[in-house]
Amino acid sequence: MLESSKSILQKNKNFGIIMMCFLLIGSAASAQNFKLLRYDENYEFLKDSSRNFYENLKFIPLNKEKDFYMSLGGEARYEYVDFNNEDWGRLNIGHNNFLLQRYDLHADIHLGKTFRVFAQLRSALQDGRINGPRGIDEDQLNVQNLFLDVNVYQKEDKKIIVRAGRQELDYGSGRLISVREGPNARLYFTGGKIMYSSARFSIDGFAMMADTINTGVFDNKMSKQLNLWGAYSKIIFPKAGNLDLYYLGIRRDESLFEEGIAPERRHTVGTRLWKYGGGFIYNLEAAYQFGTFGSGNINAWTGSIDIGYSFENVKFKPTINLRNDYISGDKKEGDGNLQTFNPIYPKGGYFGFSPQVGPVNLIDIHPYATMDLLPELKMQVDVVFNWRYSTQDGVYRPSGTLNLPGSASDERYIGTAYLANFSYSVNKYISVVSGIQYFKTGAFINDIIPNSKDGVFFNARLGFKF
Repeated sequence: MLESSKSILQKNKNFGIIMMCFLLIGSAASAQNFKLLRYDENYEFLKDSSRNFYENLKFIPLNKEKDFYMSLGGEARYEYVDFNNEDWGRLNIGHNNFLLQRYDLHADIHLGKTFRVFAQLRSALQDGRINGPRGIDEDQLNVQNLFLDVNVYQKEDKKIIVRAGRQELDYGSGRLISVREGPNARLYFTGGKIMYSSARFSIDGFAMMADTINTGVFDNKMSKQLNLWGAYSKIIFPKAGNLDLYYLGIRRDESLFEEGIAPERRHTVGTRLWKYGGGFIYNLEAAYQFGTFGSGNINAWTGSIDIGYSFENVKFKPTINLRNDYISGDKKEGDGNLQTFNPIYPKGGYFGFSPQVGPVNLIDIHPYATMDLLPELKMQVDVVFNWRYSTQDGVYRPSGTLNLPGSASDERYIGTAYLANFSYSVNKYISVVSGIQYFKTGAFINDIIPNSKDGVFFNARLGFKF
């Protein structure tokens, strides 16, 4: 493993030198913070300013009027992962440590106020994992984003944009549609989207195809049918909060739940009421699902309450939160109908970083707190208590796929996760994140897995963006 680590560092020595050059030259650049979706960034404000080398990369005029311009950016991320007793000892691996890498480069080309092209290449690599890369670990080289925007209407603060091509999606708190930033390989889709926005209201309508992800170079396979569609809206109530309303539809020819394997046609309607910032903070969400699973019917739901308080005028700016989720599971194995909730394309770390239990057939109580130990150093600590909602259904992975069938056990308690996470911003461009998690198995895990073992997870991540 040490030799492998040295090899990775040697191969990327030149890239590291380039990174440091950008840091030294660009440290004085005044610009917005980097966005989760890099295509949401806009560097047009640099148009009429004198620019240093870094800012010249962020705004490259393509004509004399400077209304045609290009912006370049990228990322490098290195992560060390150390896992003891993955899947609570069921895999009989014991200690498993490995390295993950992510690189991307993008170009954002604006052709006046009407047309825009965004292109991004991404590489996700894994090295040293005993049982090989997971689907979230490796995609050696792919086109992550390649789309055309057409601004079909703009008046004052109102705008309508049509987008077509390959693109990342991320909505709300990432509960159902997420780009999946935590894992090494992010999600993307291919399709079309129409977006309307104004000062207090926005809505997106989209129809997408999810590709089949392979680990090689440009070997991902585009789906030949629409399998994700819907609409997501946000209404802003000044000083009061925000309201999201959404509808999502999915089509899958082969879905696996404890109930069985069958074609799935599922519809989700939901709402989210939320407010972040100083003082009282909250995030309340509920969704209902219906449709068909094989010849049976789907009837599933979820509800989440996350409330807390942010003490912005107190030393260390602490926040305290309490969260409670109810997520339905199947009521009766083998009856043909399905009550198991499908999280569709969920955020990998919705229940803390690298969670061991996914958002399916679950009741959890999740207190957590954050604190700014230094202006650049943030800490978060969590405790997550996990139960099965239904004893006729199993435990699922963070992606929503079945992990452990559970109808053979009457035990509900899955286990308790204890987490601590530290995030340090060296500056605008470099960040260091590290976390540790201990998972104490509960009665259900001990009943299903002979000689089950508590799990321990540690990671350390170095990231650079420009």
